[in-house]
Amino acid sequence: MTIRERTEQEEALLLSPYAARAAESRGRENPISPCEIRTDYQRDRDRVIHCKAFRRLKFKTQVFLSPEGDHYRTRLTHTLEVSQVARTLARALRLNEDLTEAIALGHDLGHTPFGHIGERTLDSLLSGGFRHNEQSRRVVERLENDGKGLNLTWEVRDGIEHHSGKAFPATLEGECVRRADRIAYLNHDLDDALRAGVLKDFELPADCLRVLGDSHGKRIDTMIRDIVENSAGRPHLAMSPRVGQAMDALREFMFEKVYRDGWRDPEERRCDFILRTLFDYFCRHPGEMPEEYIMITYQDGTERGVADFLSGMTDRYATRKFTELFVPASFGIC
Repeated sequence: MTIRERTEQEEALLLSPYAARAAESRGRENPISPCEIRTDYQRDRDRVIHCKAFRRLKFKTQVFLSPEGDHYRTRLTHTLEVSQVARTLARALRLNEDLTEAIALGHDLGHTPFGHIGERTLDSLLSGGFRHNEQSRRVVERLENDGKGLNLTWEVRDGIEHHSGKAFPATLEGECVRRADRIAYLNHDLDDALRAGVLKDFELPADCLRVLGDSHGKRIDTMIRDIVENSAGRPHLAMSPRVGQAMDALREFMFEKVYRDGWRDPEERRCDFILRTLFDYFCRHPGEMPEEYIMITYQDGTERGVADFLSGMTDRYATRKFTELFVPASFGIC
């Protein structure tokens, strides 16, 4: 018996009846030989970690653009926090941690530079719109590995695409990531907003804090415990009305005071201008993009290829490319 077969046997014996088992995966678009050590979901996790799009998350905005301090979240640290929360949920509910981790680590691979500002801009420019969850699936299926994709299992690709949006994932592991994403961003964005002075402690909604807790750790613990207590042995994840309503109220507060408030309007306009200008330029000069994106323009159209190129940029690369194309160089002339 190989190590992989032993792991698959343990999954069959120990996991919940509602868990996704690696041996029962719907498989990959391009079948590959089994690994003697790793299950298919473990291999998917490793493929995500080693891909270029994952490394670029380090320099993509979560909420705060080019923050001065070292402790603000980036898209990469957000991804790691989502993975931690999702794995905690999966372990407590006897679900497949490897599948959960693979989905969590890949869920934001398609996110734009400048966070949701960039997503809104590309959504307004691209015919048919732009949604980062769909782009994340596109990254692992079409864009990574020189256009060959990562060839992930169906369950991982489904969980990545449906971590947000109206449709829900097909697996409970995907539901863990969907819940963990909201738990993570609500709590760490609140923490960052307090650090930045955008919010003050006295402004936080008292009713929510009485239910969820008065600290970052207590709030996360309350949300995780509530999901576990209301989901164990059930085919779907759920929260109690009391905690769920408090969480929804906190989300509304964050949208009103942080996500939609005008405190960063000048920076948002600059980011929007950079992406719109780059989009227009590369639509007119697609041959100046890297070769893999030029190929996409032939297959899927110029706008699609340009959107793929821009969405893959980090904040600093987009800014540098804009400067290179549109800001005059200094020649030392007085």
